[in-house]
Amino acid sequence: MVSPTIAEVPWSAYFFQTFYHMSIIPLLLLTIVVAWLARPSTNEEFPPGFRKFQVAYLSVWSICVAADWLQGPYVYALYSAYGFTGQEIAQLFVAGFGASLAFGCVVGSVADRFGRKKTCLAYCVFYIASCMTKHYNSYPILMLGRVTGGIATSMLFSVFECWLVSEHCSKHRFSDGLLSYMFGLMFTSMYAVAVIAGLAAQAVADGFAFGPISSGSMIYVGGYTAPFDMSIVCLLIGMVLIACLWTENYGESEGEDSGSLMEKLTGAGKLMFTDRNTALLCAVVSCFEGAMFAFVFNWTPALESKAIPPPHGVIFALFMMSCMIGASIATIVGDCIKPATRLVATFGLGIACFSLLAYVSEEHFLMTSFFSFLVFEFCCGLYFPSVSDIKSKVVPENVRGTMYNIYRVPLNAVVVCLLLGHISMVQCFMLCAGLLSVALVAVMSMKPQSKDESNIFNELSPLTKQA
Repeated sequence: MVSPTIAEVPWSAYFFQTFYHMSIIPLLLLTIVVAWLARPSTNEEFPPGFRKFQVAYLSVWSICVAADWLQGPYVYALYSAYGFTGQEIAQLFVAGFGASLAFGCVVGSVADRFGRKKTCLAYCVFYIASCMTKHYNSYPILMLGRVTGGIATSMLFSVFECWLVSEHCSKHRFSDGLLSYMFGLMFTSMYAVAVIAGLAAQAVADGFAFGPISSGSMIYVGGYTAPFDMSIVCLLIGMVLIACLWTENYGESEGEDSGSLMEKLTGAGKLMFTDRNTALLCAVVSCFEGAMFAFVFNWTPALESKAIPPPHGVIFALFMMSCMIGASIATIVGDCIKPATRLVATFGLGIACFSLLAYVSEEHFLMTSFFSFLVFEFCCGLYFPSVSDIKSKVVPENVRGTMYNIYRVPLNAVVVCLLLGHISMVQCFMLCAGLLSVALVAVMSMKPQSKDESNIFNELSPLTKQA
């Protein structure tokens, strides 16, 4: 096992080391311009209390999601530095996705019934435990960390959004237009934080030598473990902010018992089989996000090169810049282009990205992969605020947390099959293109949610006219 070394490069040469570094300034400038154009993208006046609510949510969301982004560039790299094989690393990744698969629905039901604020605090606790395990070069301990991290991830990308929608719509009764505006800000701020997190992770990983605390010890510090320590700090701050700034909300009306966890799960399951849009939305979420998580696993080995060693934190920051551009554009066009239309364009572009990787020559694979990955990350930036807007209209409030996590069941099943299927990287990318094709058909088949959306859905697909 070769420990990562600390690169000493003068600032005058920093941006000219590789084509990755040369991409930083132009992509950053484009990100800043588009984000500036996207800043206030609503014509509505802010009602009393909206600014306070906005700060309370976005401050918590930003610090808690930063804890997740800090880990992203170095999970695969850390496992590889510990000497694990690609198959063992795939098993570790699957453990995280499997944990979301096994516990996701329960987490949503618990959040709906016992409180979303409490569940968000639990997210911090589970993720702190996961980060602590990264210091151990022990397969069983790392496996435990993947399980707790998988549970935490299912909370982060479902319960936080549930808290936002409930507070916005049910408690404060702000408008749907302001909810779309909040989604744009939510994901734009998320990617802005991710850019900073990627560069910060690179700095701390390069700034401290990686190795065991003593000869023969399984406990490692510095290097690839340092970003996980930064993540713990963010999670502790997040716990304090949640406790001080948030009020509790539930999946049912205050003082109303809506049944047991099993009843909530059963009700959500019945809705899945009886409501067309709910089922189609499940296909959209599962297929796109399944392809996205397969990409998350594959981008590190795809860019591995002895001639041009990949700066993982820098690459991650560039990916997040692309995401932020996509999220900003979703905010800019949010009032004039419907979410379904944005998703159609997103899926079409994503299909092109993954298909290209199947035909590019080996000689140009590295650079083509990198720029294809940038475009796909742009698609991710467009996708999340657009699909969140649709989910807020399709999914009923009383089972929102449960349903969001039910959507993650087939999603995680797709990821497990892709990672443990013993297929080549190119074959995986082709399967991702196939998944995005299914998502494209599903979103074009959805029925409109309002009169304003009727025309655009009818234009997208004749299937809506037969529904």
